Amino acid sequence: MKSNEFTNRLDLMIPNPKCELEYNKDYELLIATMLSAQCTDKRVNAVTKVLFDKYNIFDLANSDSKNIESIIYSLGNYKKKSMYLIEIAKSLVCNYNGMVPNDRKYLESLPGVGRKTCNVVLSNLFDVAAIAVDTHVERVSKRLNLALKNDDVYKVEKKLMKYLPKDKWSRVHHQMVLFGRYICKSKNPLCESCLFKNECKYYKKNVQN
Repeated sequence: MKSNEFTNRLDLMIPNPKCELEYNKDYELLIATMLSAQCTDKRVNAVTKVLFDKYNIFDLANSDSKNIESIIYSLGNYKKKSMYLIEIAKSLVCNYNGMVPNDRKYLESLPGVGRKTCNVVLSNLFDVAAIAVDTHVERVSKRLNLALKNDDVYKVEKKLMKYLPKDKWSRVHHQMVLFGRYICKSKNPLCESCLFKNECKYYKKNVQN
């Protein structure tokens, strides 16, 4: 399948893609994305509403981990995430007066912030062309033969970057996240309403026959 056909079908199914994490300030997106590891955006949004109503970035930098844990405990790995959150806040306050910089090397040096989180932040805050490969993007890529079964997330990212025009990376990333979240789900995907079913490994193996 040619990349323009792929993007055209995505446009039909996911015409208005956007990040579903809720934020009002740049550091809120960074923290929310870090917290979203192994957790749904819906749950993160419920938690960060309480968190950001109570603390700003300067408060977070000086907060006690137990207080943060009491708010984010429902997210899983809450003790580790609490430590990450405070260290991120301290670093932003110390180095950038609480702002998030357009600096991949710096962002990836922060605790709990890997390449995927960095790509989400740079794409949404600074319109940097990037593809963040989460579980949804990885699953969709492999089901549609855009990546191989044993490819790690970085290899999936590199293949998508080669496959897609650079000016479409960020949009398609959001579309693939939402497509994987609501249509090409891990369990019980909505194959009959999917425009990619004829190219899909899952459909051919589990539904078509």
